[in-house]
Amino acid sequence: MEYTKIVELLSYTIPSVVTGAVAYYFFLNHTKNEERKIRLSLLRENQKQSLPIRLQAFERMALFLERINPSKLVLRITSVNNDINAYSQSLINTIEQEFEHNLAQQIYISDQCWSVITASKNATIHIIKKTAEEATVTTAQELREALVKSILNNAAPSATALTFLKDEVRNFI
Repeated sequence: MEYTKIVELLSYTIPSVVTGAVAYYFFLNHTKNEERKIRLSLLRENQKQSLPIRLQAFERMALFLERINPSKLVLRITSVNNDINAYSQSLINTIEQEFEHNLAQQIYISDQCWSVITASKNATIHIIKKTAEEATVTTAQELREALVKSILNNAAPSATALTFLKDEVRNFI
């Protein structure tokens, strides 16, 4: 008699346990899918909000690279007293100020792109210093001419960085 009661109890319990396990499995999968959908929608919403900010950062860095191009820099900044040392320092200070003004943009661009931009800035400063130290260059006007000639012969570091920046924007969009 007890055996029949145990069999009867198991005949009710086993289907209930199986049904409960199947229901638990389906609810677990459903919950995971819903979480993924919510994360995806939050990610899309976040990208909608961050896309304009990131594009603005790329625009500002492109403007920075254009402004530190030596051929454009010497047109924008003139020498007051034709002193080569004062003029070269003025050019370098302008580049440094432009860079400091855009420091926060590194948050929105990749580390590799930021490294290329920093290297471009440093290379431009190096070109200015190297050209100012040449024996043939004695005045600020001669420095201006020598910088423009050096950029005509070789691509400006900012042009290379700008190409990299454009590629990153294309990959980003």
